[in-house]
Amino acid sequence: MFLGFYLSWSGSTRRLTLMASPLAGNSSSTACLIERAARGESEPLGELLDRDRDRLHRMVGLRLDRRLQGRIDPSDVIQEASLEAAARLPEYVRNPTMPFFLWLRLLTGQRLAILHRRHLGARMRDAGREVALYHGALPEATSIALAAQLLGRDTRPSEAAVRAERKIRLQEALSSMDALDREALALRHFEQLTNAEAALVLGITPTAAGKRYLRALERLREILTQGPGGAEF
Repeated sequence: MFLGFYLSWSGSTRRLTLMASPLAGNSSSTACLIERAARGESEPLGELLDRDRDRLHRMVGLRLDRRLQGRIDPSDVIQEASLEAAARLPEYVRNPTMPFFLWLRLLTGQRLAILHRRHLGARMRDAGREVALYHGALPEATSIALAAQLLGRDTRPSEAAVRAERKIRLQEALSSMDALDREALALRHFEQLTNAEAALVLGITPTAAGKRYLRALERLREILTQGPGGAEF
């Protein structure tokens, strides 16, 4: 936890008080950038918004409904969320309930959810579901999306039949998991969040988050190796 020294004033007497930084949960370097950005400096704000762009891109790519792929550019989603973050930075500084990256990730996920509802409407019930987590509802990492990530992009004709069979088995395995276990797998394995970050997103302890992730991996391995000849991933 980052601790800061803050000066409190009482009449003409200046007192030095040690207190937890209002930006606790961020690293000291991140807290410094946030404080500079809150003072109106543009350079630190740009650094804050740009340095986690790849992680946000992975999240949007994973949670973007497959029916909207090609119609919505993940970079546009992230840009809109970044503009919102810049406008709402004073609000974050006043009440930083989570580390800055997770706040930016939340804004990005909420922006994606808005686009899902705007483009899909009633069809949201089919596959564009949302998962209600500790910090709000974001588009779900569906079994279809996770299976596609696991299989990669090998489209050789000679592998088409094997790939189709593996995809079905993967989707069945993922769909059979507890929803929170599946989300832990998505956060850790695909979005590459740390265990501490995943725990904050899920609203559970780091120990519980780690156990859910390992359980999801083991469950996936068990199901996939039950088929003829096992699985080769």
